[in-house]
Amino acid sequence: MKLDKKPPTSRGPRWAWLRVTGSVGPFGIGVAVLWLSIIVLLPLAALTVSSFEDGWSGFWDAVTAPAALDSLRITVGVSVIVAVINVVMGTLIAWVLVRDEFPGKGIVNALIDLPFALPTIVASIVLLSLYGPNSPIDVHLNASQPGLIVALAFVTLPFVVRSVQPVLIEVDKEVEQASLSLGASNWVTFRRIVLPTLAPAIISGGGLAFARAIGEYGSVVLIGGNIPRETQMTSQYIQQQIEVDRPINAAAVSVVLLAISFVSLLVLRILAERTSRKEEAAR
Repeated sequence: MKLDKKPPTSRGPRWAWLRVTGSVGPFGIGVAVLWLSIIVLLPLAALTVSSFEDGWSGFWDAVTAPAALDSLRITVGVSVIVAVINVVMGTLIAWVLVRDEFPGKGIVNALIDLPFALPTIVASIVLLSLYGPNSPIDVHLNASQPGLIVALAFVTLPFVVRSVQPVLIEVDKEVEQASLSLGASNWVTFRRIVLPTLAPAIISGGGLAFARAIGEYGSVVLIGGNIPRETQMTSQYIQQQIEVDRPINAAAVSVVLLAISFVSLLVLRILAERTSRKEEAAR
């Protein structure tokens, strides 16, 4: 007679979700959670509590004020346009960097990451010098929404390029060559063979660009002009509320801005997980 031996356990199935697996262990997880709480969760909780100091009605009045709604409309609208532009141009730049060889390619590749390292206020000064009232090329974008788009496109371009580039490097060129040898045009090959592979990376890069543009301040502070109901971004509106001693209103609008960014990132996360599951199922 053979008996099945099971390791003794003091916890039933309902405690299974509490089990810790992996090489880090409970201590490592505790340190990570503590650091995340100090850096992210506690400040966000404090901001949320501050936004409701006047109750729900005060919060609602702050976020539905005409100036606040206008700034949110401008911010979201401009950010969507910037994300779409970067999806197209970022994918094209990634394609050129991966598939073409030309003099100065290394320099161009390094310049892509410059907005990550450059203080965004410097970008605003540079753009103001180039497209401001004294533009040397006679292009005046100061205090206009096109100026906002140019500034935000500058600081968010690397997200799309760096998301698409590694995926494009791993694309099997033999499949493309087979498609071309069968008589398919370059556009048909790209649309049916390459684009489905790049789509998750393109969406991810575009979403990150949108989330970054939503909360951008430095690059638009000078070139945008901060004109209420015309070029005032929500980040500038928040600063304005602080300057006029309305911190609760500033906190309330900040919570809305954080919610928009969080939802965007959450959608990207869900799409990434679905794509990963589909790839595993295809294997």
